[in-house]
Amino acid sequence: MILLILVALAAAIWFLGRRMGTPVQARLIMLALLYVAVLAAVVALPAGHPLREQLGGGPGPWLVLGALGAAVFAYARVIRGVRGRAAGIEAERDAEETRAAAPRGPFSEVELERYARHIALREVGGPGQRKLKDAKVLVVGAGGLGSPALLYLAAAGVGTIGVIDDDAVSLSNLQRQIVHSDARTGIPKVFSAETAIRALNPHVSVRPYHRRLTTEIGEALVADYDLVLDGSDSFATRDAVNRACVGAGRPLVAGAITQWEGQVTIYDPAAGAPCLACLFPEAPADGLAPSCAEAGVVGALPGVVGSIMALEAVKEITGAGTTLRGTMLLWDGLDADARRIKVARRADCPVCGDI
Repeated sequence: MILLILVALAAAIWFLGRRMGTPVQARLIMLALLYVAVLAAVVALPAGHPLREQLGGGPGPWLVLGALGAAVFAYARVIRGVRGRAAGIEAERDAEETRAAAPRGPFSEVELERYARHIALREVGGPGQRKLKDAKVLVVGAGGLGSPALLYLAAAGVGTIGVIDDDAVSLSNLQRQIVHSDARTGIPKVFSAETAIRALNPHVSVRPYHRRLTTEIGEALVADYDLVLDGSDSFATRDAVNRACVGAGRPLVAGAITQWEGQVTIYDPAAGAPCLACLFPEAPADGLAPSCAEAGVVGALPGVVGSIMALEAVKEITGAGTTLRGTMLLWDGLDADARRIKVARRADCPVCGDI
């Protein structure tokens, strides 16, 4: 009877949790806690105790069950890793084919039709669309902000799009990270994003970098691009991106979100605008800037903020309109309120003060 109750409880944890959207890792932790509790009870109860007898009479069967569970878990991790590496190799090969096939001359008839609405705009026109085709843009992070930014940059016809991220797609991402799909769960985000971009616009070249952007590689990587969009979710990465852009003299379209609120600005000390360190010289104290996983985030918010980032990139490349250089746009999604505030450089900034 006790064994049936335990089986029913384990099944409820797994299947009911799946129906409620509980992440796989959380369900596995709950099952592991249940297993440890049962094993502890079996070990603690004296021999011959009725409950111990109903649980198998000793720890032996439970230790075997635990070993089998651990073996299955390890096997699944190995299979997922192999699948991810295989997808990465295939994606890199496809990327090389895309780069080789990317048109380098005048617009084809297909491209002219594809970008007709841009070309009809007085502020963009044919020359602006040509600038988009010749541009190289690096997107840091293929998550909530990177997803809409990548899709709109690709749709706009930005000729070369780099995307750097060391994470893989998980189910909890899909509530807001629209560049990914359920079928690509477990795949590195950069390769999942590349698949979506190639499906949307085969006339652009994609460069996926499955790694974290660090200070060691940042400046050399950024120097190969005309513009950078930062949609990362950690201050350490944002700081590394900022330092790389300052060192390489590249403008940085930066976005950030939490819960219902977002912000976008362009950091560009070379053109008189501040850098990240001018406004935020130190990392926020623990608890003051919780991650989306900790604080939550409404799914459509990164779509709004990431789309604004892509729009700023299009304006920056084509020269259209007035960009957010020297200005920060604050968006409150809960009350549908937008505000703009001026931001300025600090002469004593430790990162860009000497520029």
